[in-house]
Amino acid sequence: MSELLSLVDAHHHVWDLDHRPQPWLDEPGHEPIRRSHGIEDLRRAADRSLAGRRLTSTVVVQCVASVAETAELLDLADQDSLVGAVVGWADLTSPAIGDVLDELRSAPGGGYLRALRHLVQGESDPEWLQQPSVERGLRAVQERDLGYDVLIRSHQFPQAIRLAQRFPDLPLVLDHAGKPPIGQHTLADWMRKVRALAGCPQVRCKVSGLITEADHDTWTLDDIRPVWDTLLAAFGPERLMFGSDWPVCVLAGGWARWAETVEHLLGYCSPHERQAVLCDTATAFYRLSDHEND
Repeated sequence: MSELLSLVDAHHHVWDLDHRPQPWLDEPGHEPIRRSHGIEDLRRAADRSLAGRRLTSTVVVQCVASVAETAELLDLADQDSLVGAVVGWADLTSPAIGDVLDELRSAPGGGYLRALRHLVQGESDPEWLQQPSVERGLRAVQERDLGYDVLIRSHQFPQAIRLAQRFPDLPLVLDHAGKPPIGQHTLADWMRKVRALAGCPQVRCKVSGLITEADHDTWTLDDIRPVWDTLLAAFGPERLMFGSDWPVCVLAGGWARWAETVEHLLGYCSPHERQAVLCDTATAFYRLSDHEND
């Protein structure tokens, strides 16, 4: 039997509730994941192959607005070979953002910091990403050869598009495809906006978090396919990357069911296209090969 090909999970989380609270888990509906989740739990959850591939590298993403959490994730990457990159958090509005980033990068595992993220989805300002202090912070991110994960909801696309236009040299990746309102069955406006953002060539997109935007109990492949078809046409496979959004995906079926869904979606793609979505796009964006021999 031939060896399984590599699979990169470009978006997952870990947290230890005994060490660091996750207040967002107190919201109704999060009961199934209201416990600690570590990297070994991910290994067990991801035991199913996806299109003949096994999980070989992951990108762990921040959950809370905490520099301390980011340092912990970097240390995890330094200790566990499965973690190839970290998407962390630092206060973009702080005048000291450059110093904070430099300190993180000099800490244990600091070389694994490849991008930052802020929960823009929770900001009420429709131009948060255009605030002068935020743009100053993003310039510090760009100057350090880091990328930026864009976490927005569908109605916030205009500021993400302006961000991409104003920072053409800042590598950007759209988390969870901009959270299309799948459960509401109203995708037309999202489709128009995601196509506009895809017109900015430095933007990549994560095929992740989609099942939790659908009805958690009743979603089917047919609910996800229109989103996938739109993303594939807008970005092309070379700008898409698979992400599980584990363990949040447990709320709507789990890692194995989402992997099976992605396998179906990729059914008509060529081997080269599957390689891009399941490995190469994330590897290039997060520079995972920098540590392949560590």
